[in-house]
Amino acid sequence: MSISSLDCPTVERKTGGIWDYISPSRLNTWLRCPLAWKLRYIDGIRSPTSPAMFLGKTVHSGLEILNRHRQLCVELSPEDVATRMLAGWDEAVASESMRFESLQDEGALKKQAADLVAAYMEHTAGTLETPLAVETSMESPLIDPDTGEDLGIPLLGIVDLITNGRDGTSVVDFKTSARSSPPYEITHEIQLSSYAYLFRQATGDKEGGLEIRSLIKTKTPKVVIHAYPSRSDAHLRRLFAVTRVYLDDLDAGQFVYRPGFGCAMCDHRDTNCRTWMA
Repeated sequence: MSISSLDCPTVERKTGGIWDYISPSRLNTWLRCPLAWKLRYIDGIRSPTSPAMFLGKTVHSGLEILNRHRQLCVELSPEDVATRMLAGWDEAVASESMRFESLQDEGALKKQAADLVAAYMEHTAGTLETPLAVETSMESPLIDPDTGEDLGIPLLGIVDLITNGRDGTSVVDFKTSARSSPPYEITHEIQLSSYAYLFRQATGDKEGGLEIRSLIKTKTPKVVIHAYPSRSDAHLRRLFAVTRVYLDDLDAGQFVYRPGFGCAMCDHRDTNCRTWMA
């Protein structure tokens, strides 16, 4: 299958039961805390959309607009991208049930989104990078490369960008962050390995590399790109080992409370979590 056949103009985020598919976000939530995973995916308790989350989604939409035009060799101006990105702002605010403290706060978030995308455009200007696929949904059965065992559930991922890199095709994920973080590969291992597996299954080719491109929400926005090599056999063995334990927990209905540093960012920390422990 060619890379071009992966791309589609409209991507719908799939929803479904816990046995319908596995995704990197589901695996990472379970790794952080199985109880938090249960509260979200079984009990259906959704965390409210924070301004930071809303900003991230808005910036992703702007980057999608930019890269779809770059696919067609059309270079928009930062003002053009901002106009198109913010055209859907009110609809997104309603669908996410967003509440802002004031009109000034809402206006500041709009400006921050436009400034972040503009910083990314400046950072990547003149790179001659050609997007091969943008916001691409990929799904594949989970078949262990070592044993040939079919785990009986598909892996689903939404890849932000596939582009031509120095060492071949590069699989790219975008992040928005309040600060720069060290390029610790292990922090993103599940997501990177999942995307590499999906890419290989979909195209029959091995990725040239993977990237995390972070748009940093500093006073003067900046862009930090961390590049990682293609996944090794060991990466995929670890991915399948984690997936097997995840499936065992689901099968047993076992969702252990896992306190730790992640609790500081968990919306369930002082509410549903405490009720469960009582």
